[in-house]
Amino acid sequence: MEVSKDSIEALVKMMKEEMLLDIDPYSFVSPSAYDTAWLAMVPADSNQPCSMEPMFRVCLDWVLKNQTQEGFWGECDAHGNPTLESLPATLASVIALKKWNVGKENAEKGLAFIRANAEYLLAGHQNQFPRWFAIVFPGMIELARKTGLDLDFPHHLKGLLMDIFFEREQILESDKELAAGGAYPSLLSYLEVLPSLYAANEQEIMKNLSGDGSLFQSPSATACAFMATGNKDCLAYLQSLIEKCGNNGVPPTYPMDEELIKLGLANQLERLGLAEHFTQQIEEILTQVYQTYTKESSSEKSNSVASVATQLQKDSLAFRLLRMHGYSISPWSLCWFLNDDEIVDHIEKNQEFFSSVMLNVYRATDVMFSGEYELEEARSFSRKVVEKVVSKGTGSDNDVFTKSSAFQRMMEEELSLPWVARLDHLEHRAWIEQNEMNALWPGKTSFHRYKYSAIAT
Repeated sequence: MEVSKDSIEALVKMMKEEMLLDIDPYSFVSPSAYDTAWLAMVPADSNQPCSMEPMFRVCLDWVLKNQTQEGFWGECDAHGNPTLESLPATLASVIALKKWNVGKENAEKGLAFIRANAEYLLAGHQNQFPRWFAIVFPGMIELARKTGLDLDFPHHLKGLLMDIFFEREQILESDKELAAGGAYPSLLSYLEVLPSLYAANEQEIMKNLSGDGSLFQSPSATACAFMATGNKDCLAYLQSLIEKCGNNGVPPTYPMDEELIKLGLANQLERLGLAEHFTQQIEEILTQVYQTYTKESSSEKSNSVASVATQLQKDSLAFRLLRMHGYSISPWSLCWFLNDDEIVDHIEKNQEFFSSVMLNVYRATDVMFSGEYELEEARSFSRKVVEKVVSKGTGSDNDVFTKSSAFQRMMEEELSLPWVARLDHLEHRAWIEQNEMNALWPGKTSFHRYKYSAIAT
């Protein structure tokens, strides 16, 4: 069907009004059903866990209103099909409903979805599950059973479930050793699903609270920490989160880097071929980001391996977009990580987890100038990481895009076809088709993604 110029202009105007005027970056990021359900479990009186009222009723209401027609909660792919993340998210939502004795039909529908789809979703990963899933899913199964829910998995699926439980034990033992040495990721970021053998005591929880009162900026872990300790700082963090995001469901991480969200939005508009309609808005975003980068030195970058993925995701997007728009920006705004042997070693040991981040670093080095040797080093390093991931396939424990043929193709195309040899309209078409892969940055239990209504596809 032919679309008139007036219709296109009307759509663009509507998008600008809805998306880019008085922008709230949080409104662009998909809420986490898993984390929202955990906040819905918090009782109104922390001194009485059996209280019959939730503290955050708005989260419980969100759970009641945001179940899909198929019966699940959580992430779906670009075609609306449930993903692996929907299993723990649906369990968490059903547990929240059961705890407060509401939404009986919703809960039954959610359990029916799990029974009907668990085998398909689990078997599709051929015993190779993302690291987060192997930790979270068994914990949610145990909690569901303690809550009195009858999961009633098919008998022939029990062997696979036992394998996942065994994989969890291996990961937890390994992570316990890493945490003892101060390495990421900390077991406490999964506090809400840790078995009793690994559960932290109150002293350990308090020692690891961030300045904002959270455990690793994780709403679910912090909700669990508050229920365990009644700590006022945890409560203040949760209340701040609800005030900011409660009505729309809480994000998987809080607070989020708002500049990263805006950079991702500008990147989406350009990769989709819509930049010509949003020139002023993109320029405003880049001007603001450029001011940040000119004030910040490489020594001020976070040296915590826990935040490296997020920081590099932001730096690679900023570097590429700023240079593409004519800004003068130092190579060290991107290459700073090469000077930290601990971070380089961490990336090399966790190649699959960093695969999407390293792909973005590699893309950013497309716009280097002659003689920028640090960018050449970053390009060589990131390419080697991506090549190793491609050679293994994407079926790794640490890969959020486990067994994703779309992401595999994306990496292969980036490595095989030089940027200057590509055709814009074909690049735009490919970006639309690979939409479910175009996430913001890795979170604890999934990627931070844009709402489909906010990315103009």
